Parts: sequence; C-alpha cells; structure tokens
Amino acid sequence: MSNIHVSSHPCVRAKLSQLRSSSASPRDTKALVHEIATLLAADALASLTTVEVGESTTALGATYTVEEIAQKVVLVPILRSGLGMLEAFNGLLPTPSAIHHLGLFREKATLSPVEYYNNLPTSSSSTHPADIAIILDPVIATGGTAVAAIQTLKDWGVKKIVLCSILGAKAGVEHAAAEWPEGVQVLIGAVDPETNSKGMIVPGLGDIGDRLFLTIGK
Repeated sequence: MSNIHVSSHPCVRAKLSQLRSSSASPRDTKALVHEIATLLAADALASLTTVEVGESTTALGATYTVEEIAQKVVLVPILRSGLGMLEAFNGLLPTPSAIHHLGLFREKATLSPVEYYNNLPTSSSSTHPADIAIILDPVIATGGTAVAAIQTLKDWGVKKIVLCSILGAKAGVEHAAAEWPEGVQVLIGAVDPETNSKGMIVPGLGDIGDRLFLTIGK
C-alpha cells in the first residue's frame, strides 16, 4: 500500500536483529528501542516544513533568519510500550510538543482493543487540535489497537496521522494503513509475516512492554 513505508536503513535492520534476541538484557532492550525510534523519527519528521519568524544574531554578531517548524505536531504514545519511543521523537523536535497518552489493551479472548485511558483535550470546533499527530507504538500485531487509536485521533480532528512502529505483522500493518488511507502514513522498521493464535508477532520481539518495564511473567 502506498501509505506504508518500511525502513531500509541498515542500522535499523541490524539493531532490530539485536532487539529480537532473547539474550538482550532489559537495559539493552530499552536502549535499542530508543535508538531504533530515533532513526525512525528522522524519517517521520523529514516531511515537516519551516517558516521564517524573524531575525537574530550569531555569536559573531552576524544576522541570520530564524526558522521554526510550521506544523503543530503532537505525540501520542500508546501505553505502556509507546513510552519507550517517546524520548527519541521529543528529542529530535526543535521545540517540545504536546504529549497526549492513549491507554489501549487487547482483550485476551477476542484480541479486540479496549480503551482505558485518554487524555486528549477537548478541541474547539473553530480550530484543529494538530496538523500532525504521531502515534508511537513499538509493535503492530493484529492492527486493532492502531485502528482504534487512528479512529480516536481522526474524530478528535487532526489533519494527518503518522503511525510509527518498530515492527509489525503484515496483515496488521495493512489493516491499520487501510483505516484512513488519505490521512494516515505508516512508518515501520520491519514487517514480519504473521501472528500466532495469541496475537503475538512471529518471529517478533515478544511482549515488548513486558521487556521494557520488567513485568515478564505477570
């Protein structure tokens, strides 16, 4: 699908191989998620434009034109694991962006998404809440959680959504991309062929939220 972009960066591919490994320590897992997210953020933010807002002077006293990002960008990490990607994106943006958390989990029997937390502010009917909302979620398995997040943000009134993930299953990624093709861009580190009966990506990363927050075996 034309609105799906899979990273071809060699560092993403190599670091993803390290992240897949069962021998990766919790410290390594956190660092690798951050590093891969930083590489993906550079791609995700490359389409932004700047606008001239005035002039200033350099340390040598020379005058230069000051530029700022033209678009209003908000970051939307999906709890819990999306928090692992947040610092990478916020660190690349030249000024802090609003961060709006969405809490979604998959019901075990049906694998359907259930929303348990939403801190999107009430938007005014006369203004749009954001030009671009960037959803951060390390994995797209069945795509149900991503679709629920897209629907929520579309109803909220954002103009464009960038869904950024480290890894996805083919069917789940396509499911998410098809939800709002004209308004959603999917940027992903790699795509695996399938999910198992429990909705886990195969070969996958395991439960990345558990790996990040040391709750394996809960």
